[in-house]
Amino acid sequence: MPSLKEVISAKKAALAEAIESPLQVLAELLPALWQDVGATDQLLAEQKRTVPYCQLLYTIDVNGRQLSSNITHEGIDDAWQGQDLSQRPFFNTSLPYRGMILSRAYRSDRSLQSCITALHAVSRDEQLVGFLAADFNINDLPDSQLTAVLSKKWQQFRGDPAVRSTLFMQKRVPSQMDQHLNEINVLLDNLMGQHGVFHCKIHYASGRCSLWLYDDPYHYRIHSIEEIINPEICLAYPQREYPANALVSQEQILLVLEQMKNLRFVDDTIYLRSASLNVMNGMVGLTFSCDGSHYISADEFLGQNASFWFGNEAKVLA
Repeated sequence: MPSLKEVISAKKAALAEAIESPLQVLAELLPALWQDVGATDQLLAEQKRTVPYCQLLYTIDVNGRQLSSNITHEGIDDAWQGQDLSQRPFFNTSLPYRGMILSRAYRSDRSLQSCITALHAVSRDEQLVGFLAADFNINDLPDSQLTAVLSKKWQQFRGDPAVRSTLFMQKRVPSQMDQHLNEINVLLDNLMGQHGVFHCKIHYASGRCSLWLYDDPYHYRIHSIEEIINPEICLAYPQREYPANALVSQEQILLVLEQMKNLRFVDDTIYLRSASLNVMNGMVGLTFSCDGSHYISADEFLGQNASFWFGNEAKVLA
C-alpha cells in the first residue's frame, strides 16, 4: 500500500508528464522574443490553453525578476512586471539549467491558495537567459487514483518540554474514572463489539470518553463518567454487526482496553493520561504523563508488556 510520500510523488509525476511537452515547446519559442515583453505576453496568452491545469504563466530572468506580465484565464495583467521573485519558495532552491523542475507546494501571494510552480529553463545560444514559470493551484489538479494509508509502524512524538521538565515532580492523582475502569472497559467492549462504535478515546484524568460511530463518522459523542459507567448507555446506540473488514478482531478489543488500564496504574509518575483505539485502522494511541505520544498497531501493542514502556525510560519520554 502506498505511503503519503509515494502518493505525493505519484501526483507530481503525473502533473510533470502532462505539462513537460507543452512547456518545452513554449521554452523553445521564447528566446527569439525574450527582450520584447509585449510579444512574449502575446505568445504566452495564445499558448496558455496548451498547458493543462495551468493557472498562471510568466517569465523570470536568472536573478528572479519577473519579465513578462501575468498570463491568467482572464487575460494579460501587467501589474506584476518587474517584481522580485528571488525569495519565493520555487526560486530560492535548486533551479533547472536544462529542462523542467516542479517546486514543493507553497502558498501563492497572488491567490493565497496552495500551489506548485513548474520552472522550465529558457536558453539562447546555449546560454541560460531565464525561466518560463507556470503556476498550478493544487485544488485544480485531478485526483490521484492512489490514497495514502496510515503507517502501522510504531511512532513516537515528544511532548511539551515544560511538562517533561517537571515530570518527576508529578504524581498520579486517582480519578473517578480510575475507580470504575473494570466496568468501563466492559461497557466499551460492548459498544465497540456490538453497537457500531469504531473509535473510542478515553481521557482518564478528566473522566470522559469520546466515541465515533460507523453510522455517523463525522460527529463524535462525548460522555461524562456518569454516562459511561451507566450500563443503559448501550440502549442509546444501535445494534450493529461487527464489521468484517475491521483490523482489530472483536476478541482483541477488551484485551487492548485492559492493557491500557495496566499502563494507567503501573507507575505513579509515568502513567497513561489518555488512550484511543480504532478497530478499523487497527491503531492504538497513547499519551503519557510526560506528554509524549505513541501510535502503535493493536497487534504490536498487545505483544508488549509494561517493561517495554518503562524498562527504558527514554521510550516513554520520547
